[in-house]
Amino acid sequence: MTEQLPPTTPDVPDTSLAEEEAVRLTSELIRIDTTNTGDPDTLVGERAAAEFVAAQLAEVGYETTYVESGAPGRGNVVARLAGSDPNRGALLVHGHLDVVPADASEWSVHPFSGAVQDGYVWGRGAVDMKDMVAMSLALARRLKRDGIQPKRDIIFAFLADEEAGGHFGAQWLVENRPELFEGATEAISEVGGFSITVKDGVRAYLIETAEKGIAWMTLRARGRAGHGSMIHDDNAVTKLTQAVSRLGTHRFPIVLTDSVREFLQGISDITGLAFDEDDLEGSVAKLGNIARMIGATLRDTANPTMLKAGYKSNVIPSIAEATVDCRILPGRQAAFERELDEILGPDIEREWVGLPPLETTFDGALVDHMTSSILAEDPGAKALPYMLSGGTDAKSFAQLGIRCFGYAPLRLPADLDFSALFHGVDERVPVDALRFGTRVLDRFLRNC
Repeated sequence: MTEQLPPTTPDVPDTSLAEEEAVRLTSELIRIDTTNTGDPDTLVGERAAAEFVAAQLAEVGYETTYVESGAPGRGNVVARLAGSDPNRGALLVHGHLDVVPADASEWSVHPFSGAVQDGYVWGRGAVDMKDMVAMSLALARRLKRDGIQPKRDIIFAFLADEEAGGHFGAQWLVENRPELFEGATEAISEVGGFSITVKDGVRAYLIETAEKGIAWMTLRARGRAGHGSMIHDDNAVTKLTQAVSRLGTHRFPIVLTDSVREFLQGISDITGLAFDEDDLEGSVAKLGNIARMIGATLRDTANPTMLKAGYKSNVIPSIAEATVDCRILPGRQAAFERELDEILGPDIEREWVGLPPLETTFDGALVDHMTSSILAEDPGAKALPYMLSGGTDAKSFAQLGIRCFGYAPLRLPADLDFSALFHGVDERVPVDALRFGTRVLDRFLRNC
């Protein structure tokens, strides 16, 4: 006679199928090449990925909205699951389908293979962010398939173009289809909820509460065109490169925001490390692999990334241009621009394209549910807020008054340099981390 197993309860759900689906969907999504170069003529795959997601949702009974945002192939998918309390604000769970380019010759496996081997799912997008897309999709399917009604409406959004600023994804939807997010008061997405091992095997899970602002800046110098063989005292290339050199070697002042200060205090409480403000960068360097990410949130940065000038070796051009990737702390925009004026001087023109910084507090019912959902799976852990040095689609959704967090839970091996995998070679996510994250998110989505 077959032994009868006790039935599962709402507090101890059987998530095994959703865990399997999260792993499978991560691999399948990676195999859909959704490279976003920022050049519309080279785009591939976003429509195919969006149609794949829509089919997965429709299979279990969702009504989906598929939107191509202003350009052919820039597919976005939105679906809503009704909660039990219509008076509560909806939760937005959003993720992007596009990825940055990858050079297959540099990888151990093909970046679009979605290979599952050595305990990892490998490929471009494994951590940025097809892992979170897959976990969200697997749980959207589970909740609908199993007839589980969350306490509040959940809006699932799968988006295009995040890697180039969201102009054909989140930003376009916010400006043109805000009704799709009606009632949403809070949101979760990428680059948060992952673990770092800090002392004696204790894991801290970093929940993103803030993001630096993004400003892609074009610098332009003008001069007198002429023959390259002549003595020339009004050279646009010389003016520009001198200004770029000054900016590229400049160090903006250290400014401790609330999110960073609270993170450092939390790490100090766990480890006993002191973060001396007289040598804050030296103290942060003791954090190991995560030091790069945290160190980048101590100050504004302005990194030159591209130069453009001239059209012939013996012609001095009249215009030279540079592109600078600027990341600006909350509350620092005016001071940042004043420093730019001093560094660049009066002869350098500048133009901006960017999105503002974000910061919210690490408190409230949603944060409590994030923390308790992690602790239910990893009881000895601690949840801490932190600031992301990069940017996400949260910048767009915040314009609708939505309070945004990064919460894509992953329990990671202590020796994995997780931050280096974002846009890096051999990007991969542990299978066990996907299973863990699916369990955490399941508990969170059902109860938040």
